[in-house]
Amino acid sequence: MVNTVGSLTEEQKSILVGCLLGDGTMRKKKNAYLEINHCFFQKDLVDWLYSKFSDYVLTKPKWRKTNGKREAYRFSTQSLSVFTEYYDRFFLNKRKIIPKNFKLDCLSLAVWFMDDGCKNNSSIYLNTQHFSKEEQYQLIEMLWKNFGIESTLNKDKIYFRIRIRTKSAMKFIQLIDKFVLPKFKYKYPSVITP
Repeated sequence: MVNTVGSLTEEQKSILVGCLLGDGTMRKKKNAYLEINHCFFQKDLVDWLYSKFSDYVLTKPKWRKTNGKREAYRFSTQSLSVFTEYYDRFFLNKRKIIPKNFKLDCLSLAVWFMDDGCKNNSSIYLNTQHFSKEEQYQLIEMLWKNFGIESTLNKDKIYFRIRIRTKSAMKFIQLIDKFVLPKFKYKYPSVITP
């Protein structure tokens, strides 16, 4: 993918939104940069994300030991104005937030699911515990308005996360299936075959 520094493609914008709904983070000095950081099991996702943003990255993904014994596979983009716009919308006082208006499409959903999705037999969960309850309700409303996906909050220990209702799980999978990398289809509920 050839791209000029200074603009993101529509695909990159959708992927970036999915990353920011999941574990992707950004930091900012003058301009912002995107940081992708995952465990070994999600190496395929990191490599795929790198392939989509490689025009903005100086160093290929690499392993890094974090404090303790944890190892992470990661890359970060250059600090550029194209990312600053997203930082300014998705971060407030260095904390990730859900902005009032942003585009959420099927590709964004797929990236979010691969990053932060999980399952039980018939339901799908999106691990949104790091967002406030109000922000999670905002996401629930977006899922309904944009896709007709019914979801609710589910208590996970002392936090809440989004649960896609069983009756909407198949619809959710059908929306994202063409974008989900094969390795991440294990996250589909066992009762669903797209």
